[in-house]
Amino acid sequence: MNSVAIRGATLHYDDLGPSGGLPVLLIHGHPFNRSLWAPQATALSEAGYRVIAPDLRGYGDSSATPGKVFLSDFADDLAGLLTHLGIEQAVVGGVSMGGQIAMEFQRRHPHRVLALVLSDTSAPAETHEGKEFRNRLADRLIAEGMDGYAGEVIDKMLAAYNVAALPDTAAHVLDMMRATNPRGAAAALRGRAERPDYRETLAAVRTPVLIIVGADDVYTPLADAEAIHRLVPHATLTVIDQAGHLPGVEQPERFNAALLDFLTQVTIHA
Repeated sequence: MNSVAIRGATLHYDDLGPSGGLPVLLIHGHPFNRSLWAPQATALSEAGYRVIAPDLRGYGDSSATPGKVFLSDFADDLAGLLTHLGIEQAVVGGVSMGGQIAMEFQRRHPHRVLALVLSDTSAPAETHEGKEFRNRLADRLIAEGMDGYAGEVIDKMLAAYNVAALPDTAAHVLDMMRATNPRGAAAALRGRAERPDYRETLAAVRTPVLIIVGADDVYTPLADAEAIHRLVPHATLTVIDQAGHLPGVEQPERFNAALLDFLTQVTIHA
C-alpha cells in the first residue's frame, strides 16, 4: 500500500503490475474501499496491466473531509494521483458511485481517458427525492454509524440469493461498509446528491467504453445500463448473470473475462 497527499487529503492506494503496463484506474463505490477490486487487481496485474486502485477521500485508509465532497473533488483527486504516478492517460473504470466518478473524470479530464469501464451505475442527475434521501442518510450515518445501514442494504448490494450462497463475499462487503468512516460516507452522499447529468458527456465519448451490469442489480438495473448504451452506441454492453450490484465480487471470473477481453481491444487501438 502507498500513500500521497493530494489536495488536502492523504490518499492510500495500490499500484500493482508492471510499471510499463497499460494503466487501469479502478474506482470503488460507496461505502467501500479499494479491496472491492481485489479480484480484478489480481487478474489484471497478472495479465500485464498496471492497476491503480485507490481508497477515495473519506473511505478505506484515506483521510476524510467532513461536510460535502463532490464527485468533481474525487475526480480531481484521481487526476492528481495519476500525475503523481507519472501516468498521463489511463483506462478509467468504476462501479456505482465510482462509475459516476469515472463519468465526472471524463467530463473534467477527457484527454486523460484511454477508455471507460462503467459498472452498475447511472448517468442522470439526482432526482429531488434522491437528493432528500441522500441527505437524510448522511445525517443518519453521522448520528448512528455504519452498522445498521450495512445490515439493511447487504441484500441489495449483492443479489439477495448471493448473501447466503457466497458467505465469504457477503462478509467482505459487510466488513467494508462497517469499516467506512461515517463522516467520509456522509460527505460523499451530500456531494453526490448534487451531481450533474452525465448524459451529454457520455454522448460525446469517442474512446472505447465497456458497460457491465449484474443481471439482478436492484439499485442500477439493466435498464440503466441499456440507457447508457443508447447514449454510447459504440460501447460494449455485458450482462453478468447470477449477480446484483457488485458483479466484480459476486461473479469475479465472468467479470474479469469481460474486462480482460475489453482491455485487449483497448491495447490494440492504444
